[in-house]
Amino acid sequence: MGRVNALLLAIAMVCAIGVITSQHRARKVFVELEAEQASSRKLDEEFTQLQLEQSTWATNQRVEALASHNLGMRLPEPDTTVIVTLDNRASAGARP
Repeated sequence: MGRVNALLLAIAMVCAIGVITSQHRARKVFVELEAEQASSRKLDEEFTQLQLEQSTWATNQRVEALASHNLGMRLPEPDTTVIVTLDNRASAGARP
């Protein structure tokens, strides 16, 4: 009877150590998961800020201002603008 009790005690100790080990691993993985989720939220916020910054830098007014100031570009004068029109045959591929 003493051997059976010792065997059962050893089995119970191994099971207890297994439970402790698995709980420790689960907590470690949970902490890693929380850290990765926080990193993901931070990256999402940064992406949103970058999208906002990109939309700000790409506005028509800003592009036009940069083109006029840095490159010396300007809008054409209305009297120098030529409008070219095509007749229907030319736009249809010149089919008879």
